Amino acid sequence: MSTPRTPLVVVGDALLDHDLCGRAERLAPDAPVPVVHGTRRSSRPGGAALAACLAASDGRPVTLVTALGTDPASDTLRELLSGRVTLVEVPLEGALSSKTRVLAGDRPLLRLDDGDGRARETTRPAVAAVTGAGCVLVADYGRGTADVLRAALTTAAAEAPVVWDPHVRGRAPVPGVRLATPSAQEARAFARRLEDGRDCDEQAGLRTAARDARTLVRGWRARAVAVTLGERGTLLSHGETPLLVPTPAAAAGDPCGAGDRFAATAAALLADGALTEAAVQEAVHAATRYVAEGGARALAVRERPDAPEHVPADGDTTADAVRTATRVRAAGGTLVAAGGCFDLLHAGHVALLQAARRAGDCLIVCVNSDDSVRRRKGGGRPLVPVADRVRVLRALECVDAVAVFDDDTPERILGELRPHIWAKGGDYARTPLPEQPLVESWGGQVLLLPYLDGRSTTGLARRAALSPAPATGPAR
Repeated sequence: MSTPRTPLVVVGDALLDHDLCGRAERLAPDAPVPVVHGTRRSSRPGGAALAACLAASDGRPVTLVTALGTDPASDTLRELLSGRVTLVEVPLEGALSSKTRVLAGDRPLLRLDDGDGRARETTRPAVAAVTGAGCVLVADYGRGTADVLRAALTTAAAEAPVVWDPHVRGRAPVPGVRLATPSAQEARAFARRLEDGRDCDEQAGLRTAARDARTLVRGWRARAVAVTLGERGTLLSHGETPLLVPTPAAAAGDPCGAGDRFAATAAALLADGALTEAAVQEAVHAATRYVAEGGARALAVRERPDAPEHVPADGDTTADAVRTATRVRAAGGTLVAAGGCFDLLHAGHVALLQAARRAGDCLIVCVNSDDSVRRRKGGGRPLVPVADRVRVLRALECVDAVAVFDDDTPERILGELRPHIWAKGGDYARTPLPEQPLVESWGGQVLLLPYLDGRSTTGLARRAALSPAPATGPAR
């Protein structure tokens, strides 16, 4: 039985986002601008609404406190949020802000902004939702929702974890927040305000980010500040020596909303009692996977789902792996799969999986079930049951998802995943692979990767069995 997840309250400015996606293959005859044709339009929640939906997609109860009005954009957003989150509204003065991006493939060409509405005032239900929350995520986009609820947020920060994702158009976080998550540019701008506008000679590098984070921890009276650095990862500071949490792999894709994914993941883990360092590390991994799987556009595939997507427990990951594969392919990413027993995970396994992850945007590991391993290796195997093997693999930075298969070969699960690349160790170079024709049938490629010599589960087990027994003595 899985542990119930702590409800999360998201406070901030909701936006309505649209994408016009098409192809640009020529310039207009009357101006040096690209002609985008074959466009497809999609709409999705944006801003604080995106952060709330991302948190809810992890299977967590989420309440969104935001400003909505009577304009058409507000009505559309209410429809998109229906069935995803519990909505608590404060009145909006003006029209809801909306953004329309024009993209050629994955490349944004133009953005159109409409609506300049701002939160007008708070309400009793909104104050009650914030002050009674077990954890709060503030997604401040500078349009007033956090401002009208500032007193309630100050009370909440004294009682429960509060994660604050700031915006340069907004105010500083309230004192006592557990974690603030500015980007490097936002950290630089807020630090300059605290330093009375004193400029810095350096670009926004690690030393500048570390200095800005230290300044913000003290000036904001925050417990910690995590400065997000894009592909370089995140710099976490409690006010002294910072911790750099690198990304597990380079993710090529649309980064729109990656900051919301980072903040939502960190807030959810802090809600469940995780340490700040552990929450930030998992948030970096989640943001990397989010970009690789298509970013915010993957959320717009189903604009009005009947229920939040279920996330399986540790022992039931195959359905999640298939969904991940579907999202990556839909977003145009390169899906890599690798397979094996992975009994007694060793350095050879890790080197293979790291190389496989670098070959694409997402790595799914296909693992033999216990029965499948016994049929292949004999009655003494596996040494480690499948639930533990899956858990160890999922903890690797280079692994995005794990699928378990019970057959003697992975062909059936490969047919469900349909990876672009099927990665195998170089020790298979002269061995016919029965799954190769299947992978090539949908245009996939079998790829052999270098394998570290002298590393094997059989060898490890044999050496362990031959090791001398420890001297008899008290257990430690």
